[in-house]
Amino acid sequence: MMKLSINLILILFAGYVTTFGQSTLKIAKLKYNGGGDWYANKTALPNLIAFCNTNLNTNLAENEDIVEVGSPDIFLYPYVYMTGHGNVVFTDQEAENLRNYLLGGGFLHIDDNYGLDQFIRLEMKKVFPNLEFVELPFQHPIYHQKYQLDQGLPKVHEHDGKAPQGLGLIYQGRLLCFYSYESDLGNGWEDQGIYNDPESIRLEALKAGANIISFAFTQD
Repeated sequence: MMKLSINLILILFAGYVTTFGQSTLKIAKLKYNGGGDWYANKTALPNLIAFCNTNLNTNLAENEDIVEVGSPDIFLYPYVYMTGHGNVVFTDQEAENLRNYLLGGGFLHIDDNYGLDQFIRLEMKKVFPNLEFVELPFQHPIYHQKYQLDQGLPKVHEHDGKAPQGLGLIYQGRLLCFYSYESDLGNGWEDQGIYNDPESIRLEALKAGANIISFAFTQD
């Protein structure tokens, strides 16, 4: 029943459907256990939402919801965002719930805020034991929605100085989970005064986020 419901919801969302002039589409931030700061980057999603509504003509609710990994409410959201700097722990029930959500048509965007990587790779193995993160080529459609990101993700903050990577979990040809690593997109979406990033960098981060949103709503 949950799989059928999310597929129906995604069909409606793909056309950005509204009812009685009100926004019918909300996105969510993932709340998880383990002590990591799942709540990081408080201004990031509202700024990305505003950018998408202006530049993609979406009709997203102006603030994201919060949804727990193991909650059935996760099936209400076509796009769920996860970030943080530290530890992540999924119980078996939470891993199963997240797996059912993703197999049923949902989309998870994991955004490493520096320090998340060593934990999230282990926890996503609970969700999909047989899948590995693979680096997406720059030709992948996620980089070629409204904005042409010919070199993939922007480098917002240096951290370890590694090149940014867009990684994915792919099942039967469908991208279930996109993992932005060594990019720090969420910091780029934050209010400018928080990190004082140049506007050019913030714009590149917002374009990348808009492409991810667009892809999540429209992939087959």
